[in-house]
Amino acid sequence: MKIYNTLTNTKEEFKPIVPGQVTMYVCGPTVYNYIHIGNARSVIAFDTIRRYLEFRGFKVNYVSNFTDVDDKMIAEAQTEHLTVPDLAARYIKAYLADIAALNVEPATKNPRATHEITAIIKFIQKLIDKGYAYESDGDVYYHARKFKHYGQLSSQNISELEEGASKHINAAEQERKKDPIDFALWKKQKNSAEIAWKSPWGMGRPGWHIECSVMAIKYLGETIDIHGGGQDLEFPHHENEIAQSEAVTGKTFVHYWMHNGFVTVGSDAEKMSKSLHNFVTVNDLLQEVDPQVLRFFMASVQYRRQINYSAENLKQAQIILQRFKNTFNNLEYRLKDESVSEKSESLAAKIKDTEQKFITAMDDDFNVQNALTAIYDLLPEINANINAKNADKDALKKAAKLLTSWLAVFGIDRQRLITAENQNDDEQVQRLIKKREEARKNRDWAQSDALRDELKQMGITVEDTPQGTRWLRE
Repeated sequence: MKIYNTLTNTKEEFKPIVPGQVTMYVCGPTVYNYIHIGNARSVIAFDTIRRYLEFRGFKVNYVSNFTDVDDKMIAEAQTEHLTVPDLAARYIKAYLADIAALNVEPATKNPRATHEITAIIKFIQKLIDKGYAYESDGDVYYHARKFKHYGQLSSQNISELEEGASKHINAAEQERKKDPIDFALWKKQKNSAEIAWKSPWGMGRPGWHIECSVMAIKYLGETIDIHGGGQDLEFPHHENEIAQSEAVTGKTFVHYWMHNGFVTVGSDAEKMSKSLHNFVTVNDLLQEVDPQVLRFFMASVQYRRQINYSAENLKQAQIILQRFKNTFNNLEYRLKDESVSEKSESLAAKIKDTEQKFITAMDDDFNVQNALTAIYDLLPEINANINAKNADKDALKKAAKLLTSWLAVFGIDRQRLITAENQNDDEQVQRLIKKREEARKNRDWAQSDALRDELKQMGITVEDTPQGTRWLRE
C-alpha cells in the first residue's frame, strides 16, 4: 500500500509503527456553527481511508478533536448571547448528528481542547524550559526560527514567512514577539468577561495549534502513523504542530502527512468557505438530499483531488447509486427463488478480476475512482447472470457479499439502500402491480400494457421475470 506523504511530496510504502495497527489523527471542527460540505469533505475523505485500512485488516485508533475555544467561538458566543461552553455543546451535538447521517464511523476518541487545559499548560512549560518558547506580557509564543525544520512541510521559505508575517501583525503584537514568524501558544485574557483559565503566565487560554499537538500525543503517542486534514491546514497549523511536538519529544511527530482537496463551487472553481459566504451546510442539504447520495458524491473522488459541488454532479452520484441499489435488489430477489443453479465461469472470473482491481486501486493512495470503475464494470455481468434461466447462485452470493464490503468502504450501507428502496413501496404502486398481474393472468394484454404505462409515468419500471413480476423506481 502506498500513501502520498505531503512532507516528502512522494508516494511512500505504508509501514505502520506497529504491524497490523494504525494510529491516525484528523483535525476536527471548530464548533461555532454548522459544518458546511467543505468541512464534511475532510471528515468523509478520512473516514473512507480509515474504512479501507480496516477492510485490509488494520486496527485503527482514530482520534479527531473538537476545537471548542478560540477567537471565532468567543465572537460567535457574544453574538448569540451564549457562553462559549454552551455554544460548543450546541454545535458538537449538531456535528455528531450530521456525520452520523453521513454514515461516518465514530472516532475512537473525540477529545475537546477545553478538557485538556492542564496537559496544554504542562506542554507549554516544557517548551519554555527547553528554550523554544517565551512569555511576553501574559502571552506565550513559540520561537519558530529556533526549530531548524520550520517550513519544511509546506515548503515555506523563512525569509518569505518573515516578510509575510510583518505585514499581518499590528505594532502592539510585534512588540511582544521576538520575531514576526513566532506564533501564540497561550493568549492572555483580554477582559474579565472573556473565557480564561489560570496559568503560570496569568489568566488566558491556549492557542489553536498547541491544542492538536497535545491531544494527538496524549491519545496516540509521541510518534503517530497518519495525520490528516484539509490542504488549508498544511500551513500554519500542521507546520506549527510539527515544530511544537518535535521540540518537546525530540522524535518524529508524524510518519505520513495527508491532506485532502477542497470543495469548490461555480464555474471559476471557487473554494467553499464560511469567510466567502458561498457555503451550503450539511444540515440544510440533508433536508433535500438523501444522506447516502451526498456521502457517495463526496467519497467517490480521490481525497487529494478537488470536488466541484453542483446540483448536476449530485444528480450523477444519485444515478450511479441507484444502479447499485437496483443490483442489490435484483440479487436479493433472484437468490430467494428455487430455480436450478448453474456454474458460470465468466462471472466467477469477472468477480475475481474485480476484487484484484479494487485492492490494486485502493492500495495506490486510495484511488477511489479506479476502484469504483472496477466495481461498476462488474454490474452488467452480475445482472446478466441474474436474468439467466439458471443463475450461478454461489457466484451471485459471493458478488453480493463483496459488493456489500466494497461499498461499505465508501460509507454506503447495503441495508440502508434496500430500506430506502422499500420505503417507496406505497400502496398505490402495489395496487397497480396487483391489478396488472390479474390482467396478465386473464390474458388482458391491453389492460396490462395500460397499467405498465401508468406505472411508467410514476417512475416505476416493471419487469416480468420467470420468478414473477418485480418493479424498480427509475
